[in-house]
Amino acid sequence: MTPPARPGQPASPPPAWRSPAGFESAPGGLGALLDSRRVILCVGCGGVGKTTTSAALGLAAARRGKRVLCLTIDPARRLSQSLGIEEMTTEAQTIDPAVFARAGVDVPGSMTVMMLDTKSTFDSLVTQLAPSAEQRDRILGNVLYKYISTSLAGTQEYMAMEKLYAVKDDPAYDIILLDTPPTTNALDFLDAPERLVGAIDSAATRWFVQAFQSSGKLSLNLLARSTAAVLKGMGKLTGSGFLEQVASFITEINTVFGGWRARAETVSAALRGPDVAYVLVTTPDPLCVREVLFFADRLREQKMKRDAFVVNRVHPVYASKPSPEAVDSVIAGHAEFGAHGAARLLQAVDDESRVGALDRRHLIDLDMAIATERRGGSLRVDVPAFPYDIYDVVRLARVSDVLAPFTSSGAPTT
Repeated sequence: MTPPARPGQPASPPPAWRSPAGFESAPGGLGALLDSRRVILCVGCGGVGKTTTSAALGLAAARRGKRVLCLTIDPARRLSQSLGIEEMTTEAQTIDPAVFARAGVDVPGSMTVMMLDTKSTFDSLVTQLAPSAEQRDRILGNVLYKYISTSLAGTQEYMAMEKLYAVKDDPAYDIILLDTPPTTNALDFLDAPERLVGAIDSAATRWFVQAFQSSGKLSLNLLARSTAAVLKGMGKLTGSGFLEQVASFITEINTVFGGWRARAETVSAALRGPDVAYVLVTTPDPLCVREVLFFADRLREQKMKRDAFVVNRVHPVYASKPSPEAVDSVIAGHAEFGAHGAARLLQAVDDESRVGALDRRHLIDLDMAIATERRGGSLRVDVPAFPYDIYDVVRLARVSDVLAPFTSSGAPTT
């Protein structure tokens, strides 16, 4: 078990702790990515620690003197408050340096955080692409748009990429980290631009454009009988007013569609730029390992590099343990351990090692895959299963020290 750290104290794995299957984390961790890339995306399935990993990497970059922007979806409230922010918003908020100073963490750079909001990002995109203020207002006020901008499948993922693209070249920041949306499939955000455009540029939308006359009225006379029958049936269920709203929205959105398609293609291309790094986050859980391997394969198919793998919550495998007598001598005089304290502590070590051995078995496939990835320059870092939640600056600094180690002088290790 890892002992608690004093404020500002660098973290290190516990004595005799080693990575599963004997895999050693890359020397210097992910420091090379922080020093060489403009954008880092943390990707993986839900519940693997992407948000914490993004925040810890952001802190590591700020400790290296960089001006950091962390974009996140739904940060834990306790983590936000520990950074001196009562509530994250869609506006950029720079962490007060006093927050780091109180924690004893030296941060010569700056750390700014911003929560992604799907609808406000979508509104901003429509505002940019609409040819006139009147068309902008008609789209933003349409009842169907209000649904699509918050609930259509792929919207959140696309808007996360859109926001990233919007701030990517902001000279106020040296590095930008994105905590990708918590989807059931970690690939969703890669396909989001094409899927969202495809949803709008479909046969169904062309029905409505054809039927919607310049008068702003839906005319079924312009459609084939089968199509008209379908729409009439829909009208009986939803009311003709809803169909008018649908037709109006589709007609208006098609006036900005050319710009939208071009923008989506630009955003998609930006995800493949040489200044973008992908950090694939997982845990030893077999389902999460399979998901991250599938994601790595998909990146490979698209000729995109798998820059790094982070394995969170890895339990230790202890190479040795002290004798009962040695433990007794250490805990002597500490009544809180109670009777048979040494035996219980040693049993806890055995239990932890058994879980660590199970982690090793679960990570065999990942070890084999990364052995190939390493030849292409991919990095890997294993983050120990800390015996506490990560929700304050001191503990976040411990994770950042594992992900991108620092020497005691504050310089990155090599």
